[in-house]
Amino acid sequence: MPGGSRSLPVRPSLRHLKLEAKRRVAAGEFPSLHEAQAAIAWEHGLPSWATLKQLVGAAGNGNGAGDGQAEGQQSHALAQLRWVMSRFGGAGQPGWTAPADDELREHFDDRFLSVLPPDALVATISQVAADLRGGEFAVLGQAPFQAHVELNGVQYIAVVQDEPPHRLTGLRALPVGSRVRDARIANPPVRAVGEVPAAVPAIAGQAFAELGLVALLIAGGAHRDQSPWVLALGWADLDRGQALDPGHRFPAPGVTMLVTVTAVLRLAADNAITLDRPANDQLRSVRLADDTITVRELLTHTAGVDSPTELYADRVTELAELMGPVIACTGPRGVLQPSNGGGAVLGQLVADVTGMPYAEAATRLVLEPLKLSDSSFPARPPGTDPDIRPGIGPGIGGPGAVTGYNLTFNGMFEPIPARMPTLQAVAGLWSTGADLVRLGLGWSSLLPGALAHEALSPQARQAPPAEPSHPKDPGAGAGLGWLLNTRAQVAAHAGAGLEGTACLTVRTTDHRTHVVLTSRMIPVNSIETRLQAAGE
Repeated sequence: MPGGSRSLPVRPSLRHLKLEAKRRVAAGEFPSLHEAQAAIAWEHGLPSWATLKQLVGAAGNGNGAGDGQAEGQQSHALAQLRWVMSRFGGAGQPGWTAPADDELREHFDDRFLSVLPPDALVATISQVAADLRGGEFAVLGQAPFQAHVELNGVQYIAVVQDEPPHRLTGLRALPVGSRVRDARIANPPVRAVGEVPAAVPAIAGQAFAELGLVALLIAGGAHRDQSPWVLALGWADLDRGQALDPGHRFPAPGVTMLVTVTAVLRLAADNAITLDRPANDQLRSVRLADDTITVRELLTHTAGVDSPTELYADRVTELAELMGPVIACTGPRGVLQPSNGGGAVLGQLVADVTGMPYAEAATRLVLEPLKLSDSSFPARPPGTDPDIRPGIGPGIGGPGAVTGYNLTFNGMFEPIPARMPTLQAVAGLWSTGADLVRLGLGWSSLLPGALAHEALSPQARQAPPAEPSHPKDPGAGAGLGWLLNTRAQVAAHAGAGLEGTACLTVRTTDHRTHVVLTSRMIPVNSIETRLQAAGE
């Protein structure tokens, strides 16, 4: 889901946690299995391995594919993934017949099939049928409506509707490092600035190989008055052989929302926006279909606003043009469920209240006060003349910007042409690692102390389970814009687009910030976990 605020983390499987502990001992991170298990428990906000096992066990997590029915009952998304793998694993073999449209519509949401019609969907999945056959997949994480598994060097991520029959709304296959055959990424160059913590180079090198990356940038900092440290590993552009530099700019899908949220809160502090009034009373260019939805509900991801299916365009798109003058709100009201549409409405609110285009308003309210001089909202694709208005860059993919890549099933990296995200307030920011660390450390300085504290305090909790067999995570929730893990004491903004993944995490106890940026779509949860374990 390009640019969307990160959805709630899926619950890890016990089998994956055990394998992770053994792997980290083998890698030399810990001298004993006990110490590795204790560290993993701490990373999940729990005091001991025994407590973590009890929590995961209570959630009904299984041990990979061998758990069959129990695991399928726990995760509707996992059940749908099993169907896809079972139904398409025989594609191309004698006697296999493709599912008809009616069968596909039993498993895929209508909006999914409007983007990828049945014939195209069958052809796409059939092309990778050989990878769906044989062996057991490892469950990397699951929740009732999300699942993340790995099979034959490919990670599969599935998202389903929260209402029966729980049809698929998202399905993506992402080859990982074991599939890479592209010789160009051998011996990736490393460049750094600042005092990079001792554990970070090893974390970066391991992730680069495991995930199958072209470029990985990790940055961090603990104090606003100190320069961030940055580690850059890999290439900004493979075809040109250009090494990644700590100052290269990346797309920041999802993390862009921190700029949007901070702008909204600054306007609220100035009484230009009232959080507990209906958003429609303050919007001018669009309206929500539900007149009672408040700005606070938009900030806490509980408004149920729909998201557009068009995520990229050739230019910045007006929200009314993209979603219509009245924006649908068919999602569950009062349920914590991040949506791209909700973030886009917050961006439109900033534009309507200030009377300026979103990018210009966000720059004046957030980027300029924090001196984020290497951050901007590009207005057009490459090859166009620069726009001179504040905060508008010369176009995506300009000088100093990384090239995005896709990893094919054959293990080769293909460049992705830069395109404009349709939702500028959710995914339009391009920035450097150092600037994003400054954003994470400095956003609260732009707000009154009480409002900044409120933004990081739980405003909404994970939804109550729809069924008794689905216990909710007591640590998962949302502040004002931020997604929170109160057990682990961290808050985050993150997202992924076709051209990259971005994640900004703040430790709520002391505001220590770290940023992870890649130039391909791939989950970076494992990097986040290791950085937290190392105290970064």
